[in-house]
Amino acid sequence: MWQDFKKFAFKGNVLDLAIAVVIGGAFGKIVSSLVENIITPVIELLLFEADFSSLEYKGIFYGKFIQSVFDFFVIAFSIFLFVRLLSKFNRKEDVAEAVEEAPPVDAKEVLLKEIRDLLKKQNNV
Repeated sequence: MWQDFKKFAFKGNVLDLAIAVVIGGAFGKIVSSLVENIITPVIELLLFEADFSSLEYKGIFYGKFIQSVFDFFVIAFSIFLFVRLLSKFNRKEDVAEAVEEAPPVDAKEVLLKEIRDLLKKQNNV
């Protein structure tokens, strides 16, 4: 049983997942700070005051739930924008690598493609 546990626990996927959880927790603090200290005040300045937490009905603080949902959407949209920005940078790097890594075209290959095209043309006519 111990050997099975060691195989499971020390596989690359489990260690990668553990690292991702730790980094995700730290990144969550950064995102929360970004939302609380930068994005929410900007929204409050531009649109309205976005504090629903004081809303209640007969001791039921439904405003806190609304505030949590609002915070979730702001955080999700912020992460979406961040991932989209990163993917644009990755695409530019991938295109640059693809251009650099393009193998030189062999003259025989070009000649064979021309022969193939001519044969197709003859058979279709």
